[in-house]
This record gives sequence, C-alpha cells and structure tokens, in this order.
Amino acid sequence: MIINNVRLYQPAQAIQTQGLHAVEYQDGKITHIYDQPYEGQEDVIDGRGKVLAPAFNDSHMHLLRFGLLKKELDLTEVTSWAEMKELVENHYDKIQEYDWIFGKGFNDANFTDMDRLLTAEDLSEIHVNAYIYFMHQDGHECVISEKAMELLKKEKDFEKEPEEFKEKDEEGNWTGRFKDTAVHYIKHHFWGRSVEDAKEAIKCATPYLSEVGITSVHTDDINFIGSYDKLWQAYTELEQEGNLPIDVHLHHYIFNIDDLHKYLETNTKRTGDGTDQVKVGSVKIFLDGTQRLHTAAMRNPYPDNPNTHGTLIYDQDQLNEMVKVASENGMQVAMHAIGDRAVEQAVTALGQSEAHTAQLRHRIIHAQTLAPDLIKKLREVKPYIETQPSFLLSEWSEKDKWTPKELVPYCDAYESIRKEHIPMTLSSDLPIGSLDPLESMYAAVTRMDLDGKPEGGWMPQEKLTVDHAFQGFTNLPAELEYKDSEKGRLEAGYQADLVLLDQHPLEVEEDQLHNIQVCRTWHRGKQVYKK
Repeated sequence: MIINNVRLYQPAQAIQTQGLHAVEYQDGKITHIYDQPYEGQEDVIDGRGKVLAPAFNDSHMHLLRFGLLKKELDLTEVTSWAEMKELVENHYDKIQEYDWIFGKGFNDANFTDMDRLLTAEDLSEIHVNAYIYFMHQDGHECVISEKAMELLKKEKDFEKEPEEFKEKDEEGNWTGRFKDTAVHYIKHHFWGRSVEDAKEAIKCATPYLSEVGITSVHTDDINFIGSYDKLWQAYTELEQEGNLPIDVHLHHYIFNIDDLHKYLETNTKRTGDGTDQVKVGSVKIFLDGTQRLHTAAMRNPYPDNPNTHGTLIYDQDQLNEMVKVASENGMQVAMHAIGDRAVEQAVTALGQSEAHTAQLRHRIIHAQTLAPDLIKKLREVKPYIETQPSFLLSEWSEKDKWTPKELVPYCDAYESIRKEHIPMTLSSDLPIGSLDPLESMYAAVTRMDLDGKPEGGWMPQEKLTVDHAFQGFTNLPAELEYKDSEKGRLEAGYQADLVLLDQHPLEVEEDQLHNIQVCRTWHRGKQVYKK
C-alpha cells in the first residue's frame, strides 16, 4: 500500500524534506519513501497534499481508568452534591445493602451547594449500608462510605500507608477521605473487576486514542483491576481478537519490596517481553503525592501552607533496595516524583551502580519541581523524565503557592532539562491531563493556557521548539521501549505508525498548534481512524 501526494514532517531531522512524496508500507512496516509522488500500479491512498508524520506514543497514562470513565459512572461534569446524588441514583437502578457503588471524576471543591468537602457521613445520604467509593478528578484523592471504612479497618497492610494520607477529624477519626497511595491501596484491594469488564472499558477508550493519532501507550492500570495477570489477559485477548489498535506497555505498580519479589517470583516476563503488541513495562513506584494536596515532598515548606513539606513514602534505603532488586532482574523502574525532595531521592537511587540506569533507561515521572543542583545530578545520571505539559494549562498560576519564589523558575523546566541532554518525553497522564498530544505540545511550546494566558508564556525561557515537542511524543518514547531503530520515525524499516495532519506543524503560528487536525491514523499499516 502507498500513501501518495503527502508532505513529510520528520521532527527528529534537522532539515525537513520539501515537496510531495509517497510512502510505501507492507506487513506493518515502512518499506520505501519515494522522493516524488508515485505513478505506478500499486494501491494508493491520496494524501491530497496533507502532512504525514510519525504517529504519537504517550509514555504515561492510565488507559483502563479512562475507559472506565467512558463505560461506568462519570462524575467529571457534576457541579453540586445534589446533582451528584441524582446521577448516582439514575445510574444504579436499585441500591441495596452491601452493594458496591463506584464513581469517578468528581471535584467537590467546585460544588455550588456545599462550603466544605464531602465525607463518609455525606455518602450515607445515598445509602447507609452500601460500600461507596468516589474518586476525585485528579486521581489522588477519594471519599468512601462508612461501610467501606469498616472493610479498610480490617486491612493490616493499610496500617503501613502514611498517616498523612488518611484524613482525620478533630477527634482523630477517619473522615472517609484518603490521599495518594492510600487511594491506590483502596482501588487495588476493593476494585474487583473482571477481565471482561476491563476489555469492554479498553474497547471504549481506544477509538478516542486513534482519533488524536496515538498508536502506542505506556499505562499504569493494575489498581483498577487488582491483578497483573488479569490485566495482561485483558489486553492480550483483545490483541488476539483484533480489537487492540495500539501497542501497549503495561506497568506493574508496587507498594513495597514484597510486591516486587512476588512479581519476580511468579512471572518470568521482564521489561520489553510479551507479544507483538503487549509488553511488560516498568515497575511503578510512587515516591510522594501531589502539590494540590500538599503531599508532594518538597525540600522547603509550601508557601501557602508553611507547616508542611509534604510526604516521602519511603526512606532512601527502602527505595535504593527496590531499584536495585528491580534492576538486577531486568525490570525498568518508573518513579512518580513531583516535589524536589522526591526527585532528589529518585536520582540518588538511580545513581547506584547496581541500578544500571543507562542500560535499563529508568524514568522519573513528573519532576515538576527542580533546582540547579538537581538538574546537575540529572545530567550526570541521565534518567528519562516524563513530563505532562497539559498540566500547565490550569496550574501555571498556582505554582507560586506551592514553590518558594527562588525555585519557581525551575518548575516544569523543559528546556533546561533538554539542553542538558537529559532525555525527556511528553505525555498526558490521561485521564488527568489532556488526551490530545497536539494540545500538550501547544502547552510545551507556548507555556500558555488555551486562553493565551499569560501573554508571552509562563517562564518563557523553558519553552520547547515544535520539533523538540514532537520528539517527546514520537522517537523518544520509543527509546523507553528499546525500539529506537523500529518506531517513531518516517524511515524505511520503521513501524508504519502514521498520522496525516491537515497542516504542517512548522508552518502554523505556535499559538495555533493545538488547532491542527488529525485526518487519518494508521497503526502498523492498518488505518484505524479517518476523519
């Protein structure tokens, strides 16, 4: 098959190819790129002068959670407690004692009929004896019912979760609100979905990915199904059935060293192993929380809450051991670290000789708060940094509340990271951030929100070029997969993951980058989306 009459955009090349070309592919791979339009007898798709580019690879998301939002009770649009209750009651035909009620995506800080946040006591208005679990919009907070708390109090391992993540009232009793890894524990232990439930959710999600040109993802899903084996089964069965229009790397989230040992003892597959489309990803470790909740671990107090520095979940020795064991067993490590204290802890662990960071390409997720000394350490160790530029769309105006004034210029320091040759990807953290890679790239290139504020961009010295932003969604994520010579470029021998754009990214005004439209998407040579 040949895609004819297309202009080419190759972000990893310093000099762009001019004129119209033809791209031939067969058996899922690019076989030839012609220097001019094709005039032979092969089957041809007319690109009508549009722009062909490598399809997008999102290196950090929660695909199953996104699919469940589409399939199950979605609370992202509710604006009041009354509306939320009505939505729950309409979704569940009849709520009885001991039923489980799940909902995702609420943000009670914006409720118009409450001047405080929801607690377990409020959830009793839905049903006194039901097990209720509602997840906050950003995934870092939840509220559960009193009945669900009764289950949680029987869980001895939950006692190991940091007390800071368990909200208490003035008398020291749980309110029903939990944060960060405590949320993950509850999801992991009480969210008992079947393989079929997961498959249906994933099938609901993938058309949205194809529509924005995403053909590869790295996803952390285990807490939404409870078992890595069930997760693996869901994705591989979809592949066998021909219902998986993406390549997937499945991370394995661990709570402690025992979880890691259990995986290593019961599974023979290591990072990069698997089927054609479904591979083992990284060992996922949370080092801290989030800045909104003041649980991201900072080296200085929060300016808007000077009584706290946030929370580190592990001490340095514990983290060093987890990274060492994972590395010695061929597992890549991905660490959630938002605050500068957590980033410092991560880079210290990755600096161990036993970590083999250069070989295994370990990664630090977020790294939203840095400083000159941390950038120097990152330059020496060179882990991959996974950034989420779409967060800037809503957070740029909040940064000075969370970060000391002298460190604000080192927040989301994309260009500082890149120019020190620290490898960096762009990603969505779906469903928290924007699904559309072009919107994330807009944020990275302009450092403005979608209303064009602040004018000129927030901390404009950290803007990326369009080429560098596109590389963060194409060839650089392929390196994390050890697929440097197979994915993320328009070259013969590379996987035919392609996207047809209506405009050339280098020819539009940078503040119009997010308005570029995806016209078609191909995954391994198969067209999976056409506008």
